[in-house]
Amino acid sequence: MAMAFKMATTGMWVTDECKTSFMEMKWKKVHRFIVFKIDEASRLVTVDKVGGPDEGYDELAASLPPDDCRYAVFDFDFVTTDNCKKSKIFFIAWSPSASGIREKMLYATSKEGLRRALEGIHYDMQATDPTEMGMDVIKDRAK
Repeated sequence: MAMAFKMATTGMWVTDECKTSFMEMKWKKVHRFIVFKIDEASRLVTVDKVGGPDEGYDELAASLPPDDCRYAVFDFDFVTTDNCKKSKIFFIAWSPSASGIREKMLYATSKEGLRRALEGIHYDMQATDPTEMGMDVIKDRAK
């Protein structure tokens, strides 16, 4: 398996699949969102779920486990007040209250490495419950 980028702080590797999926989302618009997870045994950040172009925020929110950490990127399309179509990519660090301390620490220390590997993210969000990353929050940030 080819490795794309090593995260120095935790020794985790970001797989090529993560970068490829992100580029497909960013340039080809074949994905609406991507959920990433850390596999501690292999020390890899991998793609957990990919949302198709017809899926939206609700499917992304449903893809995040209530008791385990994840990273996600979400491609948010909107129309400005000047009637211009725009797209902004959000990076979401999902760390629910019910997840373990070890997982929270692992995801917190690995976040910047993954974020650097995924070039072109516009906004960064940290969420511990769904209300902190709700569609209203995303719309407000994208203005």
